[in-house]
Amino acid sequence: MTSTIIDFETIKKAQRAGWETGDYPRVGNTLQIIAELLVEAADVRAGQRVLDVACGQGNAAMAAARRFAVATGVDYAVNLLQQGRERAAAEHLPVTFTEGDAEQLPLADGSFDLTLSTVGVMFAPDHQRAADELVRVTAPGGTIALASWTPTGMVGRLFRTVGRWAPPPAGVRPATQWGTADHLAELFGDRVEWTGLVEREFTFCYHSPEHFSQWFRDHYGPITRLSGTLNADDLASFAADLADVAREFNRADDGTVAAPSTYLEAVGRRR
Repeated sequence: MTSTIIDFETIKKAQRAGWETGDYPRVGNTLQIIAELLVEAADVRAGQRVLDVACGQGNAAMAAARRFAVATGVDYAVNLLQQGRERAAAEHLPVTFTEGDAEQLPLADGSFDLTLSTVGVMFAPDHQRAADELVRVTAPGGTIALASWTPTGMVGRLFRTVGRWAPPPAGVRPATQWGTADHLAELFGDRVEWTGLVEREFTFCYHSPEHFSQWFRDHYGPITRLSGTLNADDLASFAADLADVAREFNRADDGTVAAPSTYLEAVGRRR
């Protein structure tokens, strides 16, 4: 039996084009509370060197900077980095934003006391290489803290719905595996002692299921890019499918959307 050879570089090139489409921070900014809770769980302190990997517009980096940590954000989507710089300037937060690939961080070994990622590094297609990089840049005895969507929550359902319209590359493992303790154990082995593995909920709030669908089609880069490839009939069907995801998980009874999605908050010590 021959193993599948995965062209991770080509996959990342397509992913990057997706994240640079639309306006992801319009979605990402709504997730700020996830970063605040992660920074709290990781016990970020003033003066510590903190790295936010696959930072997007810098939610975790900015949360760390509010605690007077020395915060750096790294991402390969330059438009997201620029919005991060603009946000940090508006809030007078001294965050450094650096262009870089989560699977090949342009940073020295052991150069950070804490390495964080909020629903970011989970999208690196080569899970093992990304995990290895998190370990490499974290100082021994430092902290690695991750917030990752789970396979069984609303976002997991959303990704499976999108996958019916645009199947993922063969051999690439689902991003939501990062939201399971077993997968973290496989990726990090005995290099990280997980001291906290807590399943939390984030609630997506929108005017209606249709508003949720429209917002993600307009702003969530990979979905925006996919939408641009569909003819009118398929786009209408795709839009309805996205609305159905919000409807399936919705707990509001007033016509709006208040739909919880589970994510795994993982905090560990780098051995």
